[in-house]
Amino acid sequence: MLFLGKEIPTPLTLASGILGISFSSLQRVIRDGAGMVTTKSLSIEPRIGHEGPIMAEFNGGLINSVGLTNPGIQDGLAEVEKFHQNCHGVVIVSVFGGNAAEFVELTKAVNDSSADILELNLSCPNVEDEFKRPFALMPDKTTEIVAAVAAVSRIPILAKLSPNSNDITTMAKLAEAAGAHGLTMINTLGHGMVIDAIARRPVLRNNFGGISGPCIKPLAIKLIHDVYQVVKIPILGTGGISTGLDAIEMMMAGASAVAVGTAVYDQGLNVFKSIRAEMEAFMETHGYADYSDLIGILEEN
Repeated sequence: MLFLGKEIPTPLTLASGILGISFSSLQRVIRDGAGMVTTKSLSIEPRIGHEGPIMAEFNGGLINSVGLTNPGIQDGLAEVEKFHQNCHGVVIVSVFGGNAAEFVELTKAVNDSSADILELNLSCPNVEDEFKRPFALMPDKTTEIVAAVAAVSRIPILAKLSPNSNDITTMAKLAEAAGAHGLTMINTLGHGMVIDAIARRPVLRNNFGGISGPCIKPLAIKLIHDVYQVVKIPILGTGGISTGLDAIEMMMAGASAVAVGTAVYDQGLNVFKSIRAEMEAFMETHGYADYSDLIGILEEN
């Protein structure tokens, strides 16, 4: 099947921020059954991120406040080059900047790499102490950044949207009109909080964090369904996928490809093999010849 002009054997994708940036870990994901991998969000300079604890489990998912920890764009892209020396998988490079000019600078660096697709992280909820409201909640900023990047990017662009938007369909249409070739949705939900009742304090050092995992799947599916009705560009769906049936449901709602994140923590890298096998078994049982046959076929009352 094709996603943004790239031939992929399966719509399964590693979501951003799950593994490190090392080429070996990304290659392992491709070998284990994914069709695409997404890097951690890279900034111009390295970022240490927030002080730990930065992640906690709760009944239904994970909460995290990593703070966009990454080695910086140059070191990150060096790993992408190593990846492509020995692997033919599709790499989505995710980037994060503090303003449109930084996004453009990051885009120009990505242009000079072997990256296949560029993802604009406009929606991380865990760095508001530094960057204030996520750009994906501000129509003018979303338009400004996507348009500025579209003017210089030589590869397809994904705009990553936030479930915290009051009107995600409007944000999706703005991103499309500004030049995005596709959308990634959704980013983590929240802020949320988990409390250590014995210590009488929040578990996370940063107090609050973004929520991911099975508990957000119904929201992700609903928002993807809504956006699919109003845009013509493909959607990389993510949010709570743990099984092949989860992935099937998300594609039926309108996702052209699906990204797995929190389930990697719960089930390990073998989750890609198991989800892929479950998807293929479902398709064979129910008479679907190709993954693309699943996209947006939801029948509603």
